[in-house]
Amino acid sequence: MIGVKKIAHATYETPDLDQQIEYYTDILGLGLIAREKDTAYLASTIDHHSVMLLKGGGDSARCVRIGFQLGIDDDIDAFEKQTAAHGIKTVRKKNPEPSIAEMVSFEDPKGTVMEVFKRGELSQQKFSDNGIVPHKLGHVAFFVKDVKATTDFYCNVLGFRVSDWMGDFFSFLRCGTDHHTINLMRADGDRHFHTAFELRDWGHMLTACDYLSLRGYKLLWGPGRHGIGHNLFTYHRAPNGLITELFAQLDQMNEELGYFEPRPWHRDRPQRPKVWTPDPNAANYWGAGAPEEMRK
Repeated sequence: MIGVKKIAHATYETPDLDQQIEYYTDILGLGLIAREKDTAYLASTIDHHSVMLLKGGGDSARCVRIGFQLGIDDDIDAFEKQTAAHGIKTVRKKNPEPSIAEMVSFEDPKGTVMEVFKRGELSQQKFSDNGIVPHKLGHVAFFVKDVKATTDFYCNVLGFRVSDWMGDFFSFLRCGTDHHTINLMRADGDRHFHTAFELRDWGHMLTACDYLSLRGYKLLWGPGRHGIGHNLFTYHRAPNGLITELFAQLDQMNEELGYFEPRPWHRDRPQRPKVWTPDPNAANYWGAGAPEEMRK
């Protein structure tokens, strides 16, 4: 099976484009690489863009597309045939976005557009000198009505693997060595949950929290350490209402050996993919669980 290897970018419709550009550049520290009338491309590092912003969405923002990159030796024609064999309608696009020559797009069960491609030349821009400056786009999480069916779609169509479940209602899926690239949590409707960016370490997270505070942003949850994935975390809300997670020290999977690289804070030795009991430790080893506001 040909599976995607990396999350490349996420695309958001947002009512106030200028305000959200200011958040991503001045607060998060991404670079504004290009802007058209109603579209902005923002990068964290060598990819042309990690975030794409579109003006629209009515009164509320939403994640409308996710871009995934194939491996350098993967055949995009074979991937499209593989996808169509599942009865999924695909659309082939030429030069749809900067730095992407060819793309296969289709919808997942909740209506989010999947954009799958092979990247050409990297843009090679530097990290920004302003803002928090994360390493990369790490993962995107969604609330979904049918978590089992949506999890199966990502595994069977895109080649994801299940890293962990919390009970039968929250799945954590990987497409590379990172513990999770997509999260899916059962809810009464399909909508964005949060978008996560990776920081260097605990020191980077500390300065990020101070930076947010000095600029009027309050944390929704954290700092803490998740049980599932074992990463350090904080969450805050962007100006358009969507939640951003900043994380560090996420578990890394050793596929050949079938367990996550050992860390001092693991309770299982070795730490393997499993179904976690829905208790406080699964959410936060350090204390409080997620506040109700996280579900809004």
